[in-house]
Amino acid sequence: MDVAAFDFDGTLTRRDTLLPYLRRGLGWPRFLLALLRSSPWLAAYACGLTSNHQAKARLLQVSLGGRSALAVDQWSADFVARYLPDQWQEEMLARLRQHQQRGHCCVMVSASPGIYLRRVGDVLGMDAVICTELEVHAGVHTGRMATPNCHGEEKVLRLQAWLAGRADPRAPITLHAYGDSRGDLPLLNLADYAWYKGRPRACKTSARL
Repeated sequence: MDVAAFDFDGTLTRRDTLLPYLRRGLGWPRFLLALLRSSPWLAAYACGLTSNHQAKARLLQVSLGGRSALAVDQWSADFVARYLPDQWQEEMLARLRQHQQRGHCCVMVSASPGIYLRRVGDVLGMDAVICTELEVHAGVHTGRMATPNCHGEEKVLRLQAWLAGRADPRAPITLHAYGDSRGDLPLLNLADYAWYKGRPRACKTSARL
């Protein structure tokens, strides 16, 4: 079984998408206020004093906490339809299409939130989307994550868990992985064939799914 695992931000797209998503949904005044309210955590992350998870959790809390799931879903539909078409990395889309044409199982593994990433998965014809899910209660976003931030080692754990429920344990798996940042390295290290920022990368042959 061949599995192609793609990071999203900076791999399938030209840049990170979370901040543009929040800016378009919130509008500039509320977006700038959200950045101000989360700036101590963002600055601490930039200086290596706090984790990616903590900084992202604070930004999502102040940006989405208390907003209706229906409104956020409308943001997502607009974002995917009107913003993303200009952001694709054409070379990586071509790689994805090659895997799909060969009948490979194609999975997106990303720290981006499922509020818009699941729509992206539908557009791209992905077999699965493994990402950071957000908590909704009574139709309202709490601003909290419903899953761990899908970053770094968490990408490996989530992909392994997904494959355990899908693949024949007796069948060998050949993993192709694509990424562009340090948060993708654990997944790339696991792969039989890895590409980092569009270039082939040596893999750890001892690490297997």
